[in-house]
Amino acid sequence: MTTTTPTLEIASAGRADQLFPTLTPAQIARIATHGRVRHVGAGEVLVEIGDPTARLFMITEGQIEAFRAPGTATVPDVVLGPGQFTGEVTLLAGRPGLARLRSAVAGEVIEVGRDALMALIQSDGELSDILMRAFVLRRVELLARGMSDVVVLGSTHCQGTLRVQEFLTRNGHPHTMLDLDRDAAVQELLDRFQIKPGDIPVVICRGTLVLRNPTNQEIADCLGFNVAIERTHLRDVVIIGAGPAGLAAAVYGASEGLDVLMLESTAAGGQAGASSRIENYLGFPTGISGQDLAARAGNQALKFGAQLMIGHDAKRLTCDRKPYSIEIDEGPRVPARAVIIASGAEYRRLAIPNLSQFEGGMGVYYAATGMEAQLCKGEEVVVVGGGNSAGQAAVFLADHTSRVHVLVRSDGLADTMSRYLIRRIEDHPKIEMHVRTEIVGLEGERHLERVRWRNNRTGDEQTRVLRHVFSMTGATPSTAWLHGCVALDERGFIKTGRDLTPEDLAAAKWPLPRSPYLLETSLPGVFAVGDVRCSSIKRVASAVGEGSMAIAAVHQVLHE
Repeated sequence: MTTTTPTLEIASAGRADQLFPTLTPAQIARIATHGRVRHVGAGEVLVEIGDPTARLFMITEGQIEAFRAPGTATVPDVVLGPGQFTGEVTLLAGRPGLARLRSAVAGEVIEVGRDALMALIQSDGELSDILMRAFVLRRVELLARGMSDVVVLGSTHCQGTLRVQEFLTRNGHPHTMLDLDRDAAVQELLDRFQIKPGDIPVVICRGTLVLRNPTNQEIADCLGFNVAIERTHLRDVVIIGAGPAGLAAAVYGASEGLDVLMLESTAAGGQAGASSRIENYLGFPTGISGQDLAARAGNQALKFGAQLMIGHDAKRLTCDRKPYSIEIDEGPRVPARAVIIASGAEYRRLAIPNLSQFEGGMGVYYAATGMEAQLCKGEEVVVVGGGNSAGQAAVFLADHTSRVHVLVRSDGLADTMSRYLIRRIEDHPKIEMHVRTEIVGLEGERHLERVRWRNNRTGDEQTRVLRHVFSMTGATPSTAWLHGCVALDERGFIKTGRDLTPEDLAAAKWPLPRSPYLLETSLPGVFAVGDVRCSSIKRVASAVGEGSMAIAAVHQVLHE
């Protein structure tokens, strides 16, 4: 039997059955082979909020209550009965739990450790579907209702606030936002504790720890994103970057039995994860947002046993000895038998002297998601760029703003954008194209207020009252951290396979009698995939294909 309080009311019985399914005796018996029977007393606390979620509880007798509020809460958010089980997505990643679990009455449970649970998910297709669906839907419900252990105190006009919100949102972690510009009581509270403007945003983590203008790594550490990861453990393959290419490599590598670790500085999905809608990716005829695609792929990788370390940049690759190792901060390096570089590329920054003044939420953005759309609702905006990302952003923003100006330096979009996006831009009454045009000036005090652009064909300039610019032009590869370990082309992209010349291999002192594999760099056992690789096709589908292809070569390298 399942009882839910109003805080977790479900719209339909079908949805409730998927969120809190009741297993059959045969299904429970299969779970029992992976766990141990445990008797629990009335009022016994099984898991506290913030404890590592290392166990699933399958209820055979009695009831387990789940509380989202810490401390002395008396009304549970959910009550689970015989045949039901605890857990959500945090259990797959081994991260701290978001709920307090308490036995309502004396009873009996089957306790399944995380390692045994992962083995069950990978070996039993029926139970895998039931468990994965419930875990994911429970996280969706938490996000939809803002039920969170994180409170962000900040301003929509603050660069740091937007960064923190984006970090939490793209990592699928529920949080509550308190806007200082709208809630005077919150500002009074900050004044009382002498929190200065430079301390904003303030993040209250798990109701106890107060972080002032924290880095992404500090937030990840506070929330225990990486608590289950042993960084000194030697992996078969370490993947740098969790964009589409890196996620595909993780899914295929882990599903084929490799010990896989991904390193990601911000969130799974990479540049594609910031796309409002991807409509030309195989299998999604109605389209899918980049964040949803990344979340599905991330959960799929976790299901097969891959691990994802969030909030850590790759600082340096130790490439003069094996096993290779990746330096990520002041702590121990991460060793690997093979490395896949999927660090991607960033949009090129506009050549405007005062650009940095308006970045990070002050008027210049490098993503167009629901978060940014709320900031510019009903206003005119500018989208700079002629690729698919710029086209997707323009079409998406047109539904939220009064007008979208698309600026490209070329004569048009035909050579750089998919035809379906060009048609939508041409037919949309709110989108205005400006060809052979570029931004030459940004003006404003605290926030962007005016934009000046020039028509390079006529030389005419005009200044428009505009507060929001979305820059999605060009690409700069994220390769500075490699420090000469692998051969790069003249633009800094990584050379692989047939792009490597005899001179490149001679300079790198290639030690093997064979030539580099298709996606292998000038360093044996180190591969490059996705946007960071020279000659790559800048599409999600091709990045996914490269990630899977790299794993086939990794198997060959590990057997050499």
